Amino acid sequence: MSSVAPVDLPIEGGPDAYREAAEDTRPAARVKRRLTSPVATIAALVIAVLWTIPTFGLLISSFRPAELIQTTGWWTVFQNPGFTLDNYRDVLLSPSQSSPQLGAYFVNSLAIAIPATIFPLVFASMAAYAFAWMRFRFSNWLFIFIFALQIVPIQMALVPLLQTFAIWLRPGQEWLHDVIPIIPVQNYLPLWIAHTIFALPLTIFLLHNFISEIPGEVIEAARVDGASHSQIFLRVIVPLATPAIASVAIFQFLWVWNDLLVALIFSGGTQDVAPLTQRLAEMVGSRGQDWQRLTAGAFVSLVVPLIVFFGLQRYFVRGLLAGSTKG
Repeated sequence: MSSVAPVDLPIEGGPDAYREAAEDTRPAARVKRRLTSPVATIAALVIAVLWTIPTFGLLISSFRPAELIQTTGWWTVFQNPGFTLDNYRDVLLSPSQSSPQLGAYFVNSLAIAIPATIFPLVFASMAAYAFAWMRFRFSNWLFIFIFALQIVPIQMALVPLLQTFAIWLRPGQEWLHDVIPIIPVQNYLPLWIAHTIFALPLTIFLLHNFISEIPGEVIEAARVDGASHSQIFLRVIVPLATPAIASVAIFQFLWVWNDLLVALIFSGGTQDVAPLTQRLAEMVGSRGQDWQRLTAGAFVSLVVPLIVFFGLQRYFVRGLLAGSTKG
């Protein structure tokens, strides 16, 4: 007795239905469904609330007097009400040596963070374009070497860098002051170089992943029109890679702005170069008795990172989602 093999019934809706059914079976589609499910949304909300509660408590403590901070918790604010601006007044306007004003440290942090963000982005974007679209000898091995540098701890490079700076950036070299006479370049240069060196491996890797996904037809069309590598980089790569560059810029700026280890080592402990984080670490006093000022100083230091994040938020989201819709 012969049997006829069952014929697959056509999916209702024609070719589009076949295409949608095939896309639903892809791993990316399954991951997307899981991340957008109600359970994932609830879990994200719970994590956001738990992450925000300590920050909210710190904000309330920054407006409470020292007596209430030392005797009651911030969650008892309704049972023990009391708000004051003395903490912010001491942090921002106090002329005493025990609690100096944070204005100069704000300037130092900006003078450190802005160049230390621009320099690695410029060098890394050029290097990422070279690794992605320029063919030269040992390019793959060199890229692997740069990628492997991410596993080197920062602490291992501190002493060699200090020895190098002691030789090449020793006091008395007046030519450094002639480069940018507005700010003491010689004092900030070690911090700029250190942050640039530490940021380059990861920055090159992230930008390379984005730049290498740019369609090759765009690059070939520019080459047919006679564009050189510099013209392709400036007129094609940089505009298309703006979301990725902005995303990396946010991470790098926040990293440098919140850094304390590199600042303590390469600033020499002087107030002329000390960033805001170094002053915040000293603000609690020798015995930790003035930590109510730290709560106010912490929120003062959050102003610039929040401005940077919200100002570049649309580029940040585009940079994170770039390439997520591919196969």
